[in-house]
Amino acid sequence: MESTRTLKDKLFLILKGLGMGAANKVPGVSGGVVAFVAGFYEEFIYSLKKVNGKAFKLLVNGRFKSFYKYINGRFLSLLLFGMVVSYFSISKVLDYFIKHYELYIWSVFFGMIIGSIYYINKDFKDWNYKTYTSLALGILAGLSISFLNPAKENDNLLFVFFCGIISVSGMTLPGFSGSFILILLGNYVLLLVDSVNALSDTFYEILSGDFGFINNHERIRMLKVLVVFTLGSVTGLVTFSHILSYILKHYKSITLSAIIGFIIGSLGVVWPWKNTIYKLTDNGTAILDSTGSKVVLNYERYIPQLNTDTYYAIAFIFLGIAIVLALEYYGQKTRKVNE
Repeated sequence: MESTRTLKDKLFLILKGLGMGAANKVPGVSGGVVAFVAGFYEEFIYSLKKVNGKAFKLLVNGRFKSFYKYINGRFLSLLLFGMVVSYFSISKVLDYFIKHYELYIWSVFFGMIIGSIYYINKDFKDWNYKTYTSLALGILAGLSISFLNPAKENDNLLFVFFCGIISVSGMTLPGFSGSFILILLGNYVLLLVDSVNALSDTFYEILSGDFGFINNHERIRMLKVLVVFTLGSVTGLVTFSHILSYILKHYKSITLSAIIGFIIGSLGVVWPWKNTIYKLTDNGTAILDSTGSKVVLNYERYIPQLNTDTYYAIAFIFLGIAIVLALEYYGQKTRKVNE
């Protein structure tokens, strides 16, 4: 794969990482959908699957070049680089637009997911009672998650580890938003705000030569939570990739139909016409995440009235569909050139 990847391909892979990172940040939007539509989903899962016992042995034995090649390291590193850059750049721009043009941004997302459903479905021909059943179950699961109420915060380390596993699901399961699931589990603030802030404060103090945090029990608790959450995330990423690689190989049609269903069900989360409920402190002030954005608790959806804003929103839905179709056209054109 690496020997045939041109400089242009590598640049576009970074751009895909940017898109995947931005999608993972928004509750209700899945980075896995970006991977699916952009055409690198199976390579992504395959590469993650290579993070196994053999890779670990290569790493321990100091065979770093072999390890890097074995896990398709250049692909993963370029993708990860794009995701990290996205967190500090594109995702902040996205935060701004969601804050000031919320209805229109959600409309674009809604349209992009509709376009994604078309993209995945158009080449899927293996419809039978099994795949229709899988489709229905996927839709039901997606809708059920969309309308759940969030639980209370829970810092039990076993539960935190489970949250870590769930949090990366949006990268491997198209239509499954890890950030939205963390909101439903009640631990979005604990894991993506409080613990991250604790880590940044600790780094700042260490650089300043202050090691007083060692005696700060609350800080140590937050750092433990972050470590366990990170371990859970890594475990989830590798485990999901192995499971998905297996089922894609042996039950591809059923898996794809379930993914289509799940993405259809996720439309309930990104429904443009909704009032956002934010996480508040006791005095009614909105809690901010590490980028300074308000932390979303849940949504109240409503049926839109026919007015100028609604017409604009519908136009943006079509824009979202057009974006996906343009990406599909570019992908087909690129594949023909490479062939």
